[in-house]
Amino acid sequence: MANLMAHQVAGYPDDETAAVIADALVDGGAKILEIQLPFSDPSADGKIIQNANAKVLAHGYTTQKGFDFIAKVHAKHPDVELFVMTYTSIVFRPGIECFVQRAVAAGVTGFIVGDLPFDCDEGLGAICKKYHVHHIPVIAPSVTDERLAKVAHAGYHYIYSVLRAGTTGSATTITNEMVNYIEKCSAGGARILGGFGIQNGEQCRVLAPHVHSVVAGSVFVNIVTCWCEEGGKDSSTLYDKIYAKAKELSDAAQV
Repeated sequence: MANLMAHQVAGYPDDETAAVIADALVDGGAKILEIQLPFSDPSADGKIIQNANAKVLAHGYTTQKGFDFIAKVHAKHPDVELFVMTYTSIVFRPGIECFVQRAVAAGVTGFIVGDLPFDCDEGLGAICKKYHVHHIPVIAPSVTDERLAKVAHAGYHYIYSVLRAGTTGSATTITNEMVNYIEKCSAGGARILGGFGIQNGEQCRVLAPHVHSVVAGSVFVNIVTCWCEEGGKDSSTLYDKIYAKAKELSDAAQV
């Protein structure tokens, strides 16, 4: 049995609507929210999330606005874990410790930096330990067995296990090879956050016995994008759609 970790882009399509999305995700069963700070070159993300990032940045969105949004989500949902997802450039620009301080003040408990190698983290891990929050390395199946064993036994509380090569957005079929890879990731006792291409309950049911959290992102961002393209005037309709998908995935993960 696993829980649902749901991804959203801060400020997409705007902060007010993004708050409605966060409510729907939590009400639908998400126990962890992975909130992405918009970045101009989100290299691990597919077109759906890339386009969302670009649209938010086009409105002049800043990292501080992202932290302000996260703080509001934390105030409303204090029992939900909030992980910030971003890229190295955004973390380094203000200084790593300054970035972590600001994030923690907003309610963040974990850091996922998609393009930062776990064994060359520029001090992020040590700073996270200082502030009693989680540095969550991202590992893909292309990793060598030697490096996989190293990260699995490095003492991380969480490891984000990408289920396949490529970018987010494409559907993923859960295979025996993926399950074996996940088991290697968890060999040292880390809680596994498994995702990339999770779109339906059947995928969740297959994956759930092997992970702590099933991660879903593009499926939610795509719902938001379609709602925007249809006019984006009734946020209650968007809430219902996000809630229904979150509940489907969450319920399936807990079977």
